[in-house]
Amino acid sequence: MEQGMVRRQADAAGGNGKEGGGALPADLLRRIAEGDRAAFRRLYDLFAPRLYGVALRIVRERGLAADALQDAFVQILSRSGRFDPARGSAEAWLVSLVRYRALDLVRARRREVLGFEPAGDTPHDALLEEPDALARLSADEDGAALRTCLETLEADRRRLIELAFIEGLSQAELAARFRLPLGTVKSSIRRGLLKLRECLGR
Repeated sequence: MEQGMVRRQADAAGGNGKEGGGALPADLLRRIAEGDRAAFRRLYDLFAPRLYGVALRIVRERGLAADALQDAFVQILSRSGRFDPARGSAEAWLVSLVRYRALDLVRARRREVLGFEPAGDTPHDALLEEPDALARLSADEDGAALRTCLETLEADRRRLIELAFIEGLSQAELAARFRLPLGTVKSSIRRGLLKLRECLGR
């Protein structure tokens, strides 16, 4: 995709006359679905920096992070009508879109370098797959159930999971932030995910 395409689309919306003001992201998505280009520009200005940060934490390369961000905003243009506020927050939906694209780019780069899709999970593979699965839950119809199940976790464990899978922090970043051994962070997150799966299964 041509670099900067989404940014130019957002800039081109400036003459619409609707600035979006303090509109909530869910309202902006509704207006984008109705063809309001100024709402798209407003959403881009509000969320592009944060979403770029989420992508960068996953791909670890600025060019790929920019690609993931642009792809995600193209999807926002085409899929904004699918967002349902009853299923989760607009912020979580936006984060999930950019995470999908970033994860896809990482996997594509890995296949390009190795020449094949490696069998079996490395620790890095597991870290990629788990937030992807949780992001899908937060964006789809199970979002309400997921939020309910998150509330059943211990506060510290819930915070680790939220920071990892919603804010996009890596396990190493979490260990440094909370001054915990990396193994402790990994085991705490894994136990929390197991509890979430059990809760969601019920």
